[in-house]
Amino acid sequence: MSEVFIEMQRNGAYLKVTAIDPQTGTEASAMGPANDPGGVKRLAILKLQNKLKGNTPAPDGRGKLV
Repeated sequence: MSEVFIEMQRNGAYLKVTAIDPQTGTEASAMGPANDPGGVKRLAILKLQNKLKGNTPAPDGRGKLV
């Protein structure tokens, strides 16, 4: 993953950061305090990287373990 699009939306004391992989269109979001945008951005990018890896073992039941 060499390129990531970042979208930041502030809502009062909270900040929502969405990281988007331009090749696949996959998105991952993180929310946190608006006074730490760097930390929320790092978290969103890490969530996107984990989502793109997709090597989480499937649970025994229905759906995907999140």
